[in-house]
Amino acid sequence: MDAVVVGAGISGLTSALALRERGWRVRIVSDRPPAASTSFLAAAVWFPTRAGPRDRVLDWGARTYTELAEQARAGVPGILMRESLMLYREPPDEPWWAPAVGGVRAAEPAELPPGYAHGLRFTVPLAEMPRYLPWLLERFESGGGQLEYRRLSSLAELASEAPVLVNCSGLGARALVGDLSVVPVRGQIVRVANPGLRLSVRDEEHPGGRAYVHPREHDCILGGTLEEGSWDDRVDPATSRAILDRCRDLVPALDGVQVLEHIVGLRPARPSVRLELDTGGTDRGGTDHGAGAPAQRVIHNYGHGGSGITLSWGCAEEVALLATGS
Repeated sequence: MDAVVVGAGISGLTSALALRERGWRVRIVSDRPPAASTSFLAAAVWFPTRAGPRDRVLDWGARTYTELAEQARAGVPGILMRESLMLYREPPDEPWWAPAVGGVRAAEPAELPPGYAHGLRFTVPLAEMPRYLPWLLERFESGGGQLEYRRLSSLAELASEAPVLVNCSGLGARALVGDLSVVPVRGQIVRVANPGLRLSVRDEEHPGGRAYVHPREHDCILGGTLEEGSWDDRVDPATSRAILDRCRDLVPALDGVQVLEHIVGLRPARPSVRLELDTGGTDRGGTDHGAGAPAQRVIHNYGHGGSGITLSWGCAEEVALLATGS
């Protein structure tokens, strides 16, 4: 085995694929299947959320945008390009991430819902994760990749299994490498039937809280919350009602729509994404194989906050470069 990747969410799967498609023999080790990961629950629209530093996020995000747009053109299951409308009550500046999406334009008055005077239009990828993650896993396994379910208490348990170890453990990094800067950012969303919508709409500064409506093929994801430090994965009915109310402000066509599911996920965030080659020794996961043996190359790729899909392929490409020493 050339590399072991810890974690089977979006970061783990894309990192494993980036290595596998360079001819590496790769095994993913995870305590749960992709369908049980936080990634599976995500709204998964390209949009940098709770991730830094800004310059690296812009670079990773731009590379991911290019890859997902190409996948959408190729008909990859679950990947769509969605026209998007971002709403404002005051004239907006151009967003810092605009270069990654090829720019934005001002919305026309006729494109704005009641109560809004300003908006920006742009196009971004959307990933239907219940379709996309299984496709990624099938692509990985059909190319010879292996997936093993195992619960780890330390990265040191994998010290002798491959010369390269990639840590994509998300919130698990708190325990696996003792990184207490990793915190959950609780997100609650509502999944509803799609009444025929094709335009994604969001208001990051709605008086009632963040609001977004992301239509998929047969349903819509309505959100949502960014609750820093909350480990509560239970659905709060009052929060669901508030999400529905403010999303109807954005898209009146949602009035009376059928509610399909209430969902809570815990995003893995830290002050900045940790994507680096670990040089800290055994206490930080940089294990040694013994006298005369080369140290295992340990690469960390976690802490993406609410930007897992947005940064996924850009970060995976960098993982592959670090793994090969390029």
